[in-house]
Order: sequence, then structure tokens, then C-alpha cells
Amino acid sequence: MKPLRLFIIGLTWPEPRATAAGKRMQQLVSFFLEQGHKIYFGSTANKTDLGMDLESLGVRTVPIALNDSGFDPFITALNPKVVLFDRYLTEEQFGWRVAACVPGALRILDTEDLHSLRNAREKAFKANKPFTKAMWLQDDLTKREVASIYRCDLSLVISTFEVQLLRSETHISEGQILHLPFMLDRISEKKMGNWPSFGERRHFMFIGTGKHAPNMDAILWLKQDIWPMIRKSLPQAEIHIYGSYLPERVHLLHCPSEGFYVDGFLKNVQEAMERTRVCLAPLRFGAGIKGKLIDSMVHGMPSVTTAIGAEGTHGGLSWNGSVENTAAGLAEAAVALYTDPKEWEAAQKNGIKIINTLYQATVLGQKLTDKIQTITHDLEGHRSQNFLGAMLLHHTMASTKYMSKWIEAKNGLDNKKKQ
Repeated sequence: MKPLRLFIIGLTWPEPRATAAGKRMQQLVSFFLEQGHKIYFGSTANKTDLGMDLESLGVRTVPIALNDSGFDPFITALNPKVVLFDRYLTEEQFGWRVAACVPGALRILDTEDLHSLRNAREKAFKANKPFTKAMWLQDDLTKREVASIYRCDLSLVISTFEVQLLRSETHISEGQILHLPFMLDRISEKKMGNWPSFGERRHFMFIGTGKHAPNMDAILWLKQDIWPMIRKSLPQAEIHIYGSYLPERVHLLHCPSEGFYVDGFLKNVQEAMERTRVCLAPLRFGAGIKGKLIDSMVHGMPSVTTAIGAEGTHGGLSWNGSVENTAAGLAEAAVALYTDPKEWEAAQKNGIKIINTLYQATVLGQKLTDKIQTITHDLEGHRSQNFLGAMLLHHTMASTKYMSKWIEAKNGLDNKKKQ
């Protein structure tokens, strides 16, 4: 593919050491750089201490602001061939400006996971109701997110479950979405040979950012219900809770006498995963595919999770451990996996097969390249097949434009009053 000028609008500054979303963005940036594309990155969020050093990779970073008409001459002058929106919120904020100022640019939405699905499942869980697709369809957040998908020329969807959900329930055409999970290197025989064996590994782990509600619920469920049952069977075992931005209420769960350790941010994920025997991920709601479980496979560590945890991840291949949905089932499976070397080794092999079959960066990168080439070759024709998206963009541009201008004017008046 001919090198392109590409502008990425990030919802946050990528933190690949802290979040799955950060790793996802790192993978996309690496892919586009390998293709020779010129990348610009802008975000309304500030760079954090864990933020990715994009400039060192050759990515030019630019400041952008919400409700600021200064974005219009900037994007017009930049004239990117492709604009990538990091999650639907950035498309809501900037999509109409991009469409108005550079109408010939291919607009791609990276959904990360379907936020509306995670939100609807969390609501159902807290209300103690079974989740249904009807709940998701009726939620206002779903309408916003699906509208964003329709307005874009292409949406990248990370989970096979979410691809099927969008096609069956919202009737989005196959040409508008691309299943693109994490883009990873193949697990080689050499890498497998360097992994510590079953007998050289100890204990359990959970990893997840404190900014993610499903992780917080999983940690509490572990502490209250699951871990006491595991500990009763394995009195010398420990579980280590890792994660960035863990709140104080999680740190207060730290209890060495119960083998429950809250260790916080983990600097070296590979080292910790390769010395640990089993990953526990008792997720009761959520969406997308789970970075912690993919990382576990990459580093040869079997896992015990729920149907939500495994959803859309393994394409019908056998899971690299066990999938259970009750505290007792999770605990029993964890003990069995922890104590049976044959079961553990078989689970590890399953994880290798999943990664090497479904997550190869070269294969997935070619899919993305082919899709971009196909659409850009006849962008007008592609858009003509998406009347609903054009209609939504028309109304969004009208309503959002004047709301944004009103906010910008109001902010200007407020600043004058302060002076």
C-alpha cells in the first residue's frame, strides 16, 4: 500500500504498560509505522507518567482541544488520507469536523470494545437481572455508539461476539466492520523452550487497571468468595493482585495472613506471568477481549475465567484452562489446574494454539491493509452503500456543530469575565 498521512485522535494518551486499550493503540501505531505511513497523534488528554513515548517512534504529536474551531484549519492543512478515532467518544467530538474539513479522508473507528455492551451488562448485573440483547439495544449509549459506527467508513471490532452482535442486531453491513483482534507475534518453539515449567511456577495472579469497573468487581468477588475456597484446599498458595490505578479500597484488601497480596502496578508483566502458575479472571460483566487473558497465553500461563472473560476470544478452539461462572466452579477449576501438571500443560498448549492461529500480526495486518485499499479505491461508492450513515452524519454535523460553537462562545465569554 502506498504510504499515507494518518491522523489518530486518541481518547486518552496510550498507556501500553497499564491498559489493554494502550496495548491496542501501540499495536496499531506499530503496524502503520511498519507500512511506512506518516502518523500524527492528537488527544485532548494530557500525557501521563505511564504514557507511551510516541515521538521517539517517529509519531508527531499535536495538541487538540474540545469545542475549539482552531481544529478546523489544522486538520484542513494536515489533509490526512486516513483519520483513526480511538473509541466512539472521539468520533462524536471530532468526526463532524473531520467530515466537513477533509471529506475525502477515510474515517476509521477503533471501537476497542463495545462500551455500550459493557455498560448494559454492568447495569443488568447491578440490578440482579439477566442480561439480554434487548437491554443493550434499548440503552441510549448503544444508540450513540452504533450511530458512531454507522457514520464511519470502517470500524475495527476486536471480538467475534461483538461482530456477530452488530451484524445480527443492528444490521450493519459486512463492508463497514472488520474483525481485528490484538496483533501479536507468533509464539516460537524457542520462546516456549525458555518458559519456566509447571514445577518452577508458583501461586495465582489477577491483573487489571483500577479504572475498569469489571476489574474492581472481580477483585472483590475473589476476595470475598472465591479465594477463601481455593485457600482452604491450598493453604500455602498466594494470589497477587496487580494493576495500575488501584483505588485505596482495593489496597485495603491486602492480607498476607490469607495469602491475598495487593501489589499494585506491575513493571514487568512478562516476568511476573512466567513465574506464576495460574491466572484468575472472574469477570462478571464486560466486553471485548481481555488483555490479561491474552497476555497469559503469550507467556505460557493457563487461566481460569468466566464466559464473559473468554467471550469472543478463542474462535471455538479449546480454552487454555477452564471457564466457569460460579464461585465454587471457579475455585474448583483453579485448584485442579494448579495441582495437575498434565491438565496444566494441556491448557498451556491450548493457549499457544489460540495465539498462533487467531492473533498473528502479519495475517491481521494484511487484512487491514486490504480493507483500507479496497475502500479508498472507491470511497464514494463505499459511502453510497451507507445511506443511514450519511443521514446520521448530516444530522450530527448540524446539531453538534452549533452546540460546539455555543460552548466555544460561552467559554470565550467566561474567560473575558475572569480577566
